[in-house]
Amino acid sequence: MKNYFDLRGRVAVVTGCSTGLGVQMARALANQGCAIVPIARRLEKLQEVAAKLTEDFGVEALPIRCDITDTDMVNATVAQVLKHFGRIDVLINNAGTGAVAPAEDITDEQFANEVNIDLFGSFKVARAVAKQAMIPAGYGRIINIASMYGLVGNKIAPASPYHAAKGGVVNLTRALAAEWGKYGITVNAICPGYFVTPLTQETLDSDWFKEYAKSAISMERYGVEGELDAAAVFLASPASSYVTGVALPVDGGYTCM
Repeated sequence: MKNYFDLRGRVAVVTGCSTGLGVQMARALANQGCAIVPIARRLEKLQEVAAKLTEDFGVEALPIRCDITDTDMVNATVAQVLKHFGRIDVLINNAGTGAVAPAEDITDEQFANEVNIDLFGSFKVARAVAKQAMIPAGYGRIINIASMYGLVGNKIAPASPYHAAKGGVVNLTRALAAEWGKYGITVNAICPGYFVTPLTQETLDSDWFKEYAKSAISMERYGVEGELDAAAVFLASPASSYVTGVALPVDGGYTCM
């Protein structure tokens, strides 16, 4: 019997991996035998995540503190991973932020910060991983975590910088897929819908937003823990070898209406 999603012997770098969806996806890959390099700015949190990954799945986990907006730190992090493991097979670009305010009140600083982290930061990590590891190896799986808000606008939670940055991530995904396909690298995006994370919990827990969700989401509910796992594992695995440049919504049907 063939296990199409076997990731034993593979190494995955996951950014934004101190809490939330990053940790969930790291656990999904670790469950398939993948070694994990959790990356974020809070080393103490990363060490807890890494210890839990090893305890629960028996995989090696190497936590590294890295600010993805710092080019030198990103390049050094990738070099450190290569020195330790000798390879990087998978990158999940998950680190991000979110500014919520009416567009007319968004400051220059808020907009620039959003783009610098969500879009430019994702590019910096992808560039470093591709150049140092994946292009020389002739193999790679890059998964950019965009958002359903990178595909559509919204009226309920104004967040124009987030929409702009995540829309940029979607088309950056296409651009990198077009360029790097000849190196055996696939580049895809996952566009999550409403999932409860530390960043979204306060909004999603409110009564008015729960009522909105019933009319705006086909399945009339938020995503729950684990519902991104299969998408991440598929796009990280050798089984997705002919899938590239795709923006995959995992949104309960939000973008189909």
